[in-house]
Amino acid sequence: MATYDAIVIGTGQAGPALARRLAGSGQTVAIVERGRFGGTCVNTGCTPTKTLVASAYAVHMARRGADYGFTVGGAISVDMKRIKARKDEIAGASTRGVERSLRRLGNGTVHQGHARFVSPNEVAVGDDVLRGDRIFINVGGRAAVPDIPGLDKIDYLTNSSMMDVDFLPRHLLVLGGSYIGLEFAQMYRRFGSRVTVVEVGPRLVPREDEEVSRAIAAFLGREGIEVRTSARCLGLARNGDDIVMTLACEQGAPEVTGSHLLVATGRRPNTDDLGIDRAGIKTDVRGYIEVDDELRTSVPGIWALGDCNGRGAFTHTAWNDFEIVAANLLDGEQRRVGDRIPAYALYTDPPLGRAGMTEAEVRRSGRPALVGRIAMEDVSRAAEKGETEGFMKVLIDAESRLILGATFLGTSGDEAIHCVLDAMYAKAPYTVLQRAVHIHPTVSEFIPTLLGDLVPLERSALHPEA
Repeated sequence: MATYDAIVIGTGQAGPALARRLAGSGQTVAIVERGRFGGTCVNTGCTPTKTLVASAYAVHMARRGADYGFTVGGAISVDMKRIKARKDEIAGASTRGVERSLRRLGNGTVHQGHARFVSPNEVAVGDDVLRGDRIFINVGGRAAVPDIPGLDKIDYLTNSSMMDVDFLPRHLLVLGGSYIGLEFAQMYRRFGSRVTVVEVGPRLVPREDEEVSRAIAAFLGREGIEVRTSARCLGLARNGDDIVMTLACEQGAPEVTGSHLLVATGRRPNTDDLGIDRAGIKTDVRGYIEVDDELRTSVPGIWALGDCNGRGAFTHTAWNDFEIVAANLLDGEQRRVGDRIPAYALYTDPPLGRAGMTEAEVRRSGRPALVGRIAMEDVSRAAEKGETEGFMKVLIDAESRLILGATFLGTSGDEAIHCVLDAMYAKAPYTVLQRAVHIHPTVSEFIPTLLGDLVPLERSALHPEA
């Protein structure tokens, strides 16, 4: 039995950084990884998918050359093998970098294999048993696969297996009309596939305000993506080279046929084969490890970080989990998950940047609020770029004048949202941001403009959730 001061299980966004901090403080650290180093983000998530999004964007802009005053000789040719090779090189560099840094870590020892708890302070990795005073779980998550008749007889794809695709699907069926599904839907449509998105809910990305769903459905539709909402998948079957999906739907045909199927119906934590019952660690009904506001589990000396704790499921929240644990254990601070402001992006084109509350959430809260809104077609930078889809919206507490939330759907929306997010963390009244002088011409320069044109939320012209 090897004994360490700390054991870190998993090398996603939180694990390696925490291992480095612990080892740097003089503690001996065991790092356990069963597969590829770097976790979801660098292997099957952010890094490879945004690389593919960039390739799809370049193809799309080349086709739009005439809009900008130039033409490309002949038809645009897409080489999926070269696109995949570019993605593999960029993602692979990140994976190799994480592994290299951990293997060279002073006071750190890498163990490769599947970790399973033996007791609250013992973990088995293959034939080895590791003992640690502190154990940090960073095992991430994977695609959730629904129980649909016939799915087990279909060679379906998930966000992970999509990384191996080096060909152009003739007709890609996307089951799930939310963040992962829509990013793949748009990129493969731009590469040249026919694409149909099937969503069980009445609209796309139901977590967002209804006007966001409508705008996204509109620009995806203009690109030729077929969208079926309120359509529950009843069964799947093979018909020669095709996949036939049988639907229960309010409108449209009861069947849709395609060549390939992407299942994008959510995520589940990688906790079902970790032996956490032998450690006495509590989980919720979905398998997420229950943690307190400082990411401690129900067992003293064990923490859970990243996607497996159900407290964020984003790369940036996993990194913040590391910061919270490291600050509390090593820096004498008291940081909490509850201090975090919800923020994320959807990387369609144009992207969606979100921070804080949605308009629907503000309305349900019953608090007096103000709203400012501007269409991207009125933003000069967007017009200059020829990318005028979407809008920007900010919500303000009418009494405290603090910013409650913001939705930026439009070019650079994923970047400009940070102007608002930083002001929210500073707990500054919206007037501070309204009076800021931003650089022209940018998208961000219109944030003071929309904050200077606030109206009471109940009188807002666009309030579908009212």
